[in-house]
Amino acid sequence: MTAAPALARRPRIALAGNPNAGKTTLFNALTGASARTGNYPGVTVERRTGRWRSPDGRELEVLDVPGTYSLSARSPEEQVAVEALLPRGGEPPPDVVVVLADAGALERHLYLAQQIADAGLPTILGLNFMDEARRAGVRVDVEALAASVGVPVVPLVATRGEGLDALAAAITGALAGEPRERPPEPLTPIVAPYVREVEAWLEGRDPDEPPAARRARALWALLSLGDDELEGVDPELRARVEAAQARASADGVELDRELIEARYRRIEGHVRAVVAGPRVERGASVTDRIDGVLTHPVLGMGVFALVMLALFEALFRWSEPLIEGIEALVGLAQALVREVVPDGPFAALLADGVVAGVGNVIVFVPQIALLFVFIAVLEDSGYLARVAFVIDRLMRGVGLHGKAFVPLLSGFACAVPAVLATRTIESRKDRLVTMLALPLMSCSARLPVYALVIAVVFPADERLGLVSIGALVLFSMYALSVVATLGAAAVLRRTVLRGPRPALVLELPPYRWPAPRNVLSTVGRRVKDFLVDAGTIILAITIVLWALLSYPKDESVSARYADLRAEAAATLDGEALEARASALAAAEAGEQARHSAAGRIGLALEPLIEPLGFDWRIGIGLIASFAAREVLVSTLGIVWGIGEEEDERSPPLREALRDATREDGTPLFTPLTGLALMVFFVLAAQCMSTVAVVRRESGSWKWPLLMVAYMTALAYLGALLVQQGGQILGLG
Repeated sequence: MTAAPALARRPRIALAGNPNAGKTTLFNALTGASARTGNYPGVTVERRTGRWRSPDGRELEVLDVPGTYSLSARSPEEQVAVEALLPRGGEPPPDVVVVLADAGALERHLYLAQQIADAGLPTILGLNFMDEARRAGVRVDVEALAASVGVPVVPLVATRGEGLDALAAAITGALAGEPRERPPEPLTPIVAPYVREVEAWLEGRDPDEPPAARRARALWALLSLGDDELEGVDPELRARVEAAQARASADGVELDRELIEARYRRIEGHVRAVVAGPRVERGASVTDRIDGVLTHPVLGMGVFALVMLALFEALFRWSEPLIEGIEALVGLAQALVREVVPDGPFAALLADGVVAGVGNVIVFVPQIALLFVFIAVLEDSGYLARVAFVIDRLMRGVGLHGKAFVPLLSGFACAVPAVLATRTIESRKDRLVTMLALPLMSCSARLPVYALVIAVVFPADERLGLVSIGALVLFSMYALSVVATLGAAAVLRRTVLRGPRPALVLELPPYRWPAPRNVLSTVGRRVKDFLVDAGTIILAITIVLWALLSYPKDESVSARYADLRAEAAATLDGEALEARASALAAAEAGEQARHSAAGRIGLALEPLIEPLGFDWRIGIGLIASFAAREVLVSTLGIVWGIGEEEDERSPPLREALRDATREDGTPLFTPLTGLALMVFFVLAAQCMSTVAVVRRESGSWKWPLLMVAYMTALAYLGALLVQQGGQILGLG
């Protein structure tokens, strides 16, 4: 019996280019609905692939390479781009590389295109934004450019689909043509000895690698391996490169400068020969005038404040009807389950575990979708780069990237979409610092906790001057969250994510109308990623928390309340019976809470949380609030026998908490205890959805576990300081 022949590998087309070169638009135009998203092996840099059928009927794989300015990787993200084009370990390189370049900024964009062509890869240069170049008076001799660079050149306007047929024909021709051996990138006499030393070592490791690819890899190593952030590099190669760099330095040769200047001299020659017309025309001067406002230290911040106000309005107000609609549908689904499925543990599992868990996932969709609509519009229009430029000085002071500002402010609404928004930050370290610190921003889910506690422990008519004490306390909680976030970022940058202050290197792209298809594609992809990856974790944790709060049950309590319900049914009817049944159900739930697994954990935790002023009942609330912070309110309603339907505005719940006492008869909810509880909620990682999405975005459980550990410790110490320090000062 003979083995079946191996299936032929589908040809791979790689799309490469600088950030803002239009790769996303071209990728969407080629792949359409077939696009799928994942991570590159071993890292959490997004990998987008899709299928495209060429004019000759073949099905091709299209790979969207992360944006990069060159093949000199200075970060793990750029390293991924390099390895996608020059793979190691025997993996074949792309069959064709389409390099997108901005026709109006050809000199800057040709740097990467020339490098890729010099690496010996079958390359096609796509000149994008030809319409903008023409409006700016820039004329490019396409045939002369193709002859000068030595690769086919195709003019494009990707947003309108112009030139796609010509690009498809060029790709088909490149796949059908015989591979041509391209000479390696030329070297100046000054750098040649050091480059050839690394080349010789690479040849010994892989004699079959084409000379052009070998030289490209040697140049990448010499320009990149001074950065310890790059992982997975052969230690011997790093040692060889460091030795060559040390010899060059001893000889007075600046390898970086010599190599980069030589490349730009070649590119300047290309551009002088093929580009005619003014480089800057009316369009650029309009951009300059707009930038004069948007990048101004004062005016720029004012405009940004208005933009963020609109974003906040969207996340807080515009999403609210959609969120309420989802919650109502979940409630209807739970009621339907209880009607259809016979009463018992299985019905409770379906209604309060599975359906509630699904609700806990999809309730975030409106905010995630609206946030990414804003981010996609801001990014595609060119405004997000201006925001990062304006805010970078403030952010760098605490070790954050300029682009961290939008995710941080989004955290005031909800940490889940805010963590997803960190994808706009290129560097993995900068992204991790931001996502590990931003859950300290006081999200909207904490507000019901603040409202309830303030109403319980601070009289409504008590004022300090013109400001009520409650308003002052609420402001203090939000101020504490901002200070804690910035402080945590500064500590993380100087410890577990140690590194220099992040330098902001970005291109201020021209202003463009966002392409609706790109915006919708981005939003759909982000929502799908959240539902598939983070949603499964949220659903699982919801079911576990439901089980902890519901079981085991005390049979004697159940039997006693069954007798009371029977007695009520025999003596009452109508509304009086309904009210009595509801009160009995709430009281039974409160008693059963003590016997549940969560209640027993709360009792076991009581010695640990007692110094904070909390008792076992608050301990149950802390456990339950891990499902979502605002769940503390309904859990306290259950524990105090008021009912889970009560919210922070419920007079019976407020009164029950005011009257609550400890075993020695002293009040449980004093002003100090209330402050300690609010401080705990400002600082604690009481949100499983945030943990799940950090796990998804970081690609490892290490980072969310670190986040939970440091935030829990910070919350405990903060609450302890408030309670014990206040008592020492005689305040409670």
